Amino acid sequence: MSTAPGQQDLFATEPNKMADAKEPKAAKEKEKPTKSAENAETMAKRQREISVSEFFTKNRHLLGFDSPRKALLTAVKEAVDNSLDACEEARIQPDVKVKIARIGTSEKQFTITVEDNGPGIVATQVGNVFGRLLYGSKFHRLRQSRGQQGIGISAAGMYGLLTTGNPVRVKSKPGKKAQANAFEITIDTAKNRPDVVQKPFDWGEKDHGTEVSIDLEGEYRRGQKSVEEFLKLMAVANPHVYLHYTDPDGNVTEYQRATKELPQEVEEIKPHPHGVELGVLLKMVNESENRTVSAFLQEDFSRVGPTVAKEICEKAGVKPDSNPHRLETSDVAKIKAAIDATKIMAPPLSCIAPIGEELIITGLKKEVEADFYVATSRKPVVYRGHPFAIEVGIAYGKPGDTLVMTDSGKIVEVATKKPDNAEVLMGAADEPVRLIRFANRVPLVFQQSACAISKAVIDTNWKNYGLQQPRGALPIGPMVIFVHFASVWVPFTSEAKEAIASYDEIMEELRLALMDAGRKLGSHVRKGKKLANEFKKRNYIEIYIPHLVVALKDILKLDEKAVTKARDSLTVVLEKSRKL
Repeated sequence: MSTAPGQQDLFATEPNKMADAKEPKAAKEKEKPTKSAENAETMAKRQREISVSEFFTKNRHLLGFDSPRKALLTAVKEAVDNSLDACEEARIQPDVKVKIARIGTSEKQFTITVEDNGPGIVATQVGNVFGRLLYGSKFHRLRQSRGQQGIGISAAGMYGLLTTGNPVRVKSKPGKKAQANAFEITIDTAKNRPDVVQKPFDWGEKDHGTEVSIDLEGEYRRGQKSVEEFLKLMAVANPHVYLHYTDPDGNVTEYQRATKELPQEVEEIKPHPHGVELGVLLKMVNESENRTVSAFLQEDFSRVGPTVAKEICEKAGVKPDSNPHRLETSDVAKIKAAIDATKIMAPPLSCIAPIGEELIITGLKKEVEADFYVATSRKPVVYRGHPFAIEVGIAYGKPGDTLVMTDSGKIVEVATKKPDNAEVLMGAADEPVRLIRFANRVPLVFQQSACAISKAVIDTNWKNYGLQQPRGALPIGPMVIFVHFASVWVPFTSEAKEAIASYDEIMEELRLALMDAGRKLGSHVRKGKKLANEFKKRNYIEIYIPHLVVALKDILKLDEKAVTKARDSLTVVLEKSRKL
């Protein structure tokens, strides 16, 4: 294609002009230093150990401090749990005072104070208990207790320090003749170490006990998932406890104890062989002080005697008198396989203390007004070598007008006065039942849908027991279902301890306990419906008797005396037919 004169020069010089325009920018880009690629040495320089305090500072939602409202309740819960554990272990009837006060005029910052009459804490341990995470006496002990991991109360103090900057304040007196001390505790999160300021303190006539105060950011509300509800549920599952609660507005609520009987004293047990995994078994072998495999099996495990130890060694092909520290990993694996293949008696049940049917009903009656109460307590069983027991209680029927059959067989209607607090736990007849969950006597307030207890209740066919139940939901009716899980180690789904994992053994026991309580409830519901139908029919007949007598009077020309006699005769026939 031909080009006009001068056109070629124009197109030839244009790219050069554009290149000249871009040249300064390109030069500038070349002047910028390029970022060197990472290598193993540079990455290694940035690696360092993370303390457990640092981890939970950044992930406090894992401990139940993910919202101000929840944080307030969680802090109260952890302090109350510690108080009750200490009192019961020292065999002291628990008296616990809980107070929530606003800091100044703030609606977002509060001081929670929990005081108990427990044994107190020695001064050298106060800082570790309240200012060091994963520090406590319960983690390695196989016995029922509310606390497990040594995280709760120190995490509450850490949350308070993060949100208000104020230290945890503790008062403790570990005996009548001991010196009471006051402490201010902060947490060095980089080292998971407490910084403690201690000074003597005069606690007046108090013989022993502990008081902890934490300033924190929170949100105070009433109703469901509130501090009031938590304390009420705590009173249901712990009828031996006296609770005194003062809310931010100065209102005082007292939960009186319904029994002076303390929970059964529990004993610490050793691990059961059937609950030990290979890695744990290797660790136990390396740390054992016994010099023979036979002695190791008998001394470090429960329910293993000389005969069982000999059988395990024979199946594993290991000499009973060989030194456990000289065993190879393959030998330990053979011992593990032999343990699994050997029939061993279930672990002792003295390590757990279920509430018991009588006290479950006592607790429900104390805090829930209903027409019918029933409880069932299953015998303890084992999951992964850990003993556990399931208990179920039911309170059914809203307070109000009640039908009662007298000894003579007559149905009468009794008006029952409805208490002011009846609606706190008992719902309406057209609403889902109220499910209250407990683990080692502690209410589980959050994450209901993720809990094995909730799943088991929903999976139960409550229609068999006279209740309505939508598919995949809780039954409908005026009822409170109380479910308690007691164990030496509760398999919580998270460190926040809000829901129980759905192990097959646990789900089966929950199913059997709920069915047992349901059968007792069904008998009562059917009886109540029968009474209601009879009462309804009786009312219909009583309404028409006067009209029938008037008609007979007109037809038969009866006098007043005959009319009265006819009315009485019809009433007698009505009573006889009802009794049949």
